[in-house]
Amino acid sequence: MNFTRWSARLPGTQRRAAARADRKDRTAAPAPPAAGGSVPAARAEAPPAAPAPDGPVPTLDGLSVHDTLGKVPALVAVVYGPEHRVAYVNDAYTALFGPRAPGAAAREALPELTELGLLPLMDQVLRSRRPRTVKSRRVTADINAALNIAASRPAPPAPADGTPVADVPHQTPAPADAESRPRSGYYTFTCSPIEVGATEAKQPGVLVFAADVTDQVEAAERLRASERRQREAAVTLQRSLLPQELEQPDDLRVAATYQPGGKDTAVGGDWYDVITLGAGRTALVIGDVMGRGVRAAAVMGQLRTAVRAYARLDLPPHEVLQLLDGLAGEIDATQIATCIYAVHDPNEGRLVYASAGHLPILVREPDGTVRRAAEPTGPPLGTGGWMHTSGTMPLGPGSSAVLYTDGLVERRTEDIDEGVAALERAFAGATGSPQVMCDRLIRALGVTADHDDDVAVLVLQHPARTGHDAELFHNAALELLGGIEAAPRARAFASGVLVSWRFPTELRDLGVLAASELVANSLQHGTPPMRLRLRRTDRRLIIEVTDGDDHLPRRRRAEPADEAGRGISIIATIASSWGSRRTPGGGKAVWCEFALPAGHG
Repeated sequence: MNFTRWSARLPGTQRRAAARADRKDRTAAPAPPAAGGSVPAARAEAPPAAPAPDGPVPTLDGLSVHDTLGKVPALVAVVYGPEHRVAYVNDAYTALFGPRAPGAAAREALPELTELGLLPLMDQVLRSRRPRTVKSRRVTADINAALNIAASRPAPPAPADGTPVADVPHQTPAPADAESRPRSGYYTFTCSPIEVGATEAKQPGVLVFAADVTDQVEAAERLRASERRQREAAVTLQRSLLPQELEQPDDLRVAATYQPGGKDTAVGGDWYDVITLGAGRTALVIGDVMGRGVRAAAVMGQLRTAVRAYARLDLPPHEVLQLLDGLAGEIDATQIATCIYAVHDPNEGRLVYASAGHLPILVREPDGTVRRAAEPTGPPLGTGGWMHTSGTMPLGPGSSAVLYTDGLVERRTEDIDEGVAALERAFAGATGSPQVMCDRLIRALGVTADHDDDVAVLVLQHPARTGHDAELFHNAALELLGGIEAAPRARAFASGVLVSWRFPTELRDLGVLAASELVANSLQHGTPPMRLRLRRTDRRLIIEVTDGDDHLPRRRRAEPADEAGRGISIIATIASSWGSRRTPGGGKAVWCEFALPAGHG
């Protein structure tokens, strides 16, 4: 953003600009008068002279370098020569590391510099004559103890080759006040090239200057710790809004994974869900609220809750998105969200889906061929005014599908279609359980802990069952032709099928009663064509009746004198669950389920 055009509106800016212009006019040389005019008197006057000082200005020539460095709170050491012999250490250095003998080589007399890795740096300073700095080196109490032992060794004799050690005065003792002693912690060391000694005997040396940055380092660490705690809280919030445990349908194997992106505390709005609709049908949802932060996560949580509520209505996918579109605009008109809602029906072996601006579903056939879901794809949720439509994809036994958010395939350096193509190649070669496939896709697409965007992946498999497993999944159907005489045929058909499936007598009687009530309800209130379907899985018995009338039944209280209205109440009483929905081609389906006894199958 360009702040220049707005600067004149900031408080005090005009006054400061006028003051600067006035000072500039007073100090500038007077311009010659224009022809026929004159210069204003205020601008023609010479600026007033600065007041003379009361006395001579003090200089630094009289200051003692030794006294000045001795009073500096930072650690100061002066060394000279290729062996970095000690020429001077100030009081602060002595207070932290102990006294040091002048003339001794740094490798023996200043072991702290070796521990801190500064000797190679000092060699570089001597060679290049350029200063070097290392930041935030930790000086610990354990090192100090070793240093004090080293400091107790006798000092080596001073060299006789004209060293500057004699020019260094006797050092003052370390301060006795505990509060004035330097503390162990973090120091930033700067090594600067200097000349040591008298004019006639100067030698190249190094000035080691260490500033105490413990407070800054500890403050930065506290800030990082606070950010880590905030991020953990944010990720916990995000994960708490996702399903803690996915529902596992009878006919599908499902797994999902979520990986937060980036290192900051802002959470994303990616979500997924698996919803069992009854009668063996399963809804699969994945979505992404654009942006990051708690607001995006809150919108995501509301949309996910709404999807589960709308799913209970057992509406077609495009109608669910239509309702969700209106709700998204009411929740927050500034948030953009994408979503896919898909329904798998094992009886039809297909996936019916609707998309609101989301990336396409990928389906892998049993032979390894991967196909993208084709149109239709509508705009993101919250735009309003768009009529969503549903599409279909085959998903029979042996097939797999993956739903994902853009964080898995989108990269700043490449087109998103290239990312989807890379996912297709990885999905074609991914094998194993759905959870294993999720992990392999994450790795294949290069998603790591440092990834800059949230990633959600949902994998489902429709396994091809053989052997004993195949015996646990059966379908049987009967076309209901004719009038009321179809009812006894339906009861006889249901009884024979349940006997062949070797169900217990009690469950068989309940199944026949439920089939009879559903068929009777359809014959009385529905229109042809009518069909009775029985389906068993490894966990439940499903009974479903379809007809051509789209009026959905509802449970109501029948009065004692009523001769009708009790069929749905009986179904709701004897079955584990029941429901109804409109079928895509017109008409309706009414179904009920019975849980199989433990160990049956």
